[in-house]
Amino acid sequence: MKITFYGHNSLAIQVANKHIIIDPFISGNPLSKDKVDINSLKADFILLTHAHQDHTLDAEAIALNTGATIVSNYEIAMHYEAKGCTVHPMNHGGNWQFDFGNVKYVNAIHTSSFPDGSYGGQPGGFVIEGEHKNIYIAGDTALTMDMKLIPMQTKLDLAILPIGDNFTMGIDDAIIASDFLDCDKVLGVHYDTFGYIEIDHDLAKRKFYDAGKDLMLLEIGESIEL
Repeated sequence: MKITFYGHNSLAIQVANKHIIIDPFISGNPLSKDKVDINSLKADFILLTHAHQDHTLDAEAIALNTGATIVSNYEIAMHYEAKGCTVHPMNHGGNWQFDFGNVKYVNAIHTSSFPDGSYGGQPGGFVIEGEHKNIYIAGDTALTMDMKLIPMQTKLDLAILPIGDNFTMGIDDAIIASDFLDCDKVLGVHYDTFGYIEIDHDLAKRKFYDAGKDLMLLEIGESIEL
C-alpha cells in the first residue's frame, strides 16, 4: 500500500493495483495547486469524508476525467450522481468489499455542507483494509470516544489524523486519539493550508515522540509505503 500526500486532507492511495483519491482539494489549495496537476492523477475510486469545499473541490473534475467511482455518504453520492458521476453511497457503520479491499464508513464529529449551503449529509471517516494493511482516515473530526470502537474490530497499521486544530482535533487531542485507536503510527493532515490551522512542526513531532508515537508530516507529493 502506497500513500501520497497532496496537501490538506488530500491523499492518493495505491492498493491492489487500484488508485484511490481521498478528499481532493488541490487546485484551490495555495500549497499544492502548482505542485499537483489534477488532470494527471490516476483514480479508480474517490473517497469523500464530507461535503466541505476543502475536501470536495476537485472531486467532480477528477471523477469525470477518469471515470472513478465516488464513495461517500448517501447525500454526497446523490449530489455527484446528478452531475453524471459514478457513485457508491454508504452510511455510518456500513462495510463494502471493493475490489481493492474492505471499506467501513465510520463516525466523525464535524459539519458537512456544500459550498452553496445545501445539505451534505453527516461527516464520516473510512477504515480501509487492503493488501494485509489497515488504515484509518479520520476526515475532519473532533476527538471522539467512537474511535475506541475501531481497534475492537481492526488492528490498524496507520492512523491518518487531522492535527491543525481550530476546525478539527489539534496535536494534543490527536495523541489521545492514537491511544483510543491503539495505533502509534500517525500521518498528520489538515494543517498549514491557511492561517487558522498553521502548526509548529517541531513541536508537534516532539509531543508525539514524547508520548512514544511516530508522527509523519509529509511534503506535498511525498509518499510512504506500508
